[in-house]
Amino acid sequence: MKEDRLKELERRIGYSFKDKALLRRALIHKSFAHEKETGENYEVLEFLGDAVIGLIVSEELIKRFPDKTEGELSQIRAYLVSEPSLSELAKTVGLGDFLFLGKGEKLSGGKKKSSLLCDVFESIFGAIYLDSGFEAAKRVFKEKFLDKLWDILNSAVTYKDFKSYLQEITQKEYKIIPVYTLLKSEGPEHDKTFTVECRVNEITTVATGKSKKAAEQQAAKEMLKALGVIND
Repeated sequence: MKEDRLKELERRIGYSFKDKALLRRALIHKSFAHEKETGENYEVLEFLGDAVIGLIVSEELIKRFPDKTEGELSQIRAYLVSEPSLSELAKTVGLGDFLFLGKGEKLSGGKKKSSLLCDVFESIFGAIYLDSGFEAAKRVFKEKFLDKLWDILNSAVTYKDFKSYLQEITQKEYKIIPVYTLLKSEGPEHDKTFTVECRVNEITTVATGKSKKAAEQQAAKEMLKALGVIND
């Protein structure tokens, strides 16, 4: 990727890296690293960025909702730092356009995958943290992404994850809990797709995801639709 492309990403996120190598590493998917025979990819930065974003969001939630309990704040935070929410934030700056992907991942639409967009969004904040510390990461998040995050929250059907929400509904209405069954997992080890069935009485829904957990969440969401609890 040419330097002017990296500069364009810096402009979009509102932060200029002192160590440009950190920014480049934050954009390297393991499929690209494997093809180029280098171990450098964004996974460690993603791990760090997950914690950084979690702390930023926690601080902002305490300010915004001073009267909510720890349990309520935890539910809201889990929703806001989930894959769907963070991938939406990534899309606001076109983050997928800057990813370094292997040929196969690129052909399979990797630049638009929610899982990858979420990962690289976290890795960018891990890189900012290493480059300039927590306050710099917090400034970037607040200036560029916080308003969008509140929009996501305001449009939420529920703060709870779909599995928890579905279980509450089924226990209350039917005195049972949903049953999840892994139907199949396909693809290479580094890029598997999981298919899961959710059953409530005689109703079943099926969904896929890049992890078993993600597939279960999607199947639970589809079940909530099937039961008429949510529309979308």
